[in-house]
Amino acid sequence: MNKTKQKIYEIIFEADTPAGKLFDVSLLIVILISVALVMLESVESIRASNRQLLRILEWIITAIFTVEYVLRVAIVKKPFRYIFSFYGIIDLLSVLPSFIGLVVVGSHSLVVIRILRLLRIFRILKLTRYTQAGRSLAKALWASRAKISVFIFFVIILVIIVGTVMYIVEGPEHGFTSIPRGIYWAIVTLTTVGYGDISPETPLGQFFASIVMIMGYAIIAVPTGIVTAEIINPTIEKNTQVCPRCLHPTHDDDADFCKKCGTRINPEQE
Repeated sequence: MNKTKQKIYEIIFEADTPAGKLFDVSLLIVILISVALVMLESVESIRASNRQLLRILEWIITAIFTVEYVLRVAIVKKPFRYIFSFYGIIDLLSVLPSFIGLVVVGSHSLVVIRILRLLRIFRILKLTRYTQAGRSLAKALWASRAKISVFIFFVIILVIIVGTVMYIVEGPEHGFTSIPRGIYWAIVTLTTVGYGDISPETPLGQFFASIVMIMGYAIIAVPTGIVTAEIINPTIEKNTQVCPRCLHPTHDDDADFCKKCGTRINPEQE
């Protein structure tokens, strides 16, 4: 790996360097803007008055993600390992919906799946860096604040995806007039509140709603488990160094070799 390629690799795949952090933060901002544009476009009044502007902005963002995906494939030692990895699939899914929307009417809203790429926030915040569990409930709550924040973050991702799916499945004729309206229903259902002001009417929508209701009971128990686990098991500090061979994303701070495949983590030190 030459110096230029190595530098690009560190910027794109690492978050320990200033350039890497800037790249990831910029990417997260673009993702948030993209998801916001998709949700705004689902609102009829906004879509009618700003259709052209929304489409132009979406294609600019799609171009950014396409270039980023191509760079990731080009600079890794094992391209196919990255392509079929979890993040590789998510990166591809962030690009495909826009192009699919050119030939499949109505699929453009699936661009909201791009929010899954926000999982990279793990590498920026280094959420597993806390080393002490604490001896009291107050200390346990404080030490588990990052994990609880991630839990809330995943719930937000879940309700956005669920709301989008229900908007596609049910549509305006059944009360799901926009993605934000679908997200509202997802929050009410997932938290088992159940106001009843909007509900699915199609068999597929009702089946999907049943799954969301069951998931709601499981989600309620998660914060308790997080705090309990934090009391029992101490965390181990890790960095965001990515193995250049197998792409394993986290290693102990004092590690020189990948714990998965044994490759030296920093090839330039060889």
